[in-house]
Amino acid sequence: MGARPEQVPGSPSWLTGTELARAARFVHEADRRAFVAAHLLVRLAAAAVLDVPAHTLTLLQHCDIHGPGHGRPYLKEHPELGVSLSHTRGYVAAAAGPGKVGVDTERVPAGPFDVSLAAQIDAPPDVTGNHDLIRLWTRKEALIKRGELSLDTVRSPVSWEGRHLLEWHVPPDILVAAVTDVRAGRVAL
Repeated sequence: MGARPEQVPGSPSWLTGTELARAARFVHEADRRAFVAAHLLVRLAAAAVLDVPAHTLTLLQHCDIHGPGHGRPYLKEHPELGVSLSHTRGYVAAAAGPGKVGVDTERVPAGPFDVSLAAQIDAPPDVTGNHDLIRLWTRKEALIKRGELSLDTVRSPVSWEGRHLLEWHVPPDILVAAVTDVRAGRVAL
């Protein structure tokens, strides 16, 4: 699923105290709205898969380094279901399904080619524009969210065998990539 933050139904009351505390730390209201919308959308995506009400799902995250609210998300009630979410200013995306899932959404920057990012992810020489570069980055970030790459290994070559890739473009400048274990499709809100 993907949408503009204002299009995502639901209530911030669905979020945990940890999620609400993280949302409150955003300096810009647009970023706060995107964060909240992404956390609502992942519940809606999971609810569609599980055929349960979205407000009954508790999204948790825990990272050994950064503590609660960080790390790969999971549902308290259905930890076996893969879930992932992403937000950028003006757009949010979420994925839910069996096995590992990862989703990323990014804006394509205007202006000159981002040489620094290209070097960071070891972009091939035929990637010469920001659109193709961000397309590659969203794919790799989705793999990071699946737990298959890290920022330390993002330069590694990627085999797509056994993975399914779903991508879309939201005009004028947003790209989304979802990587799943099973064939996936976009679901409307």
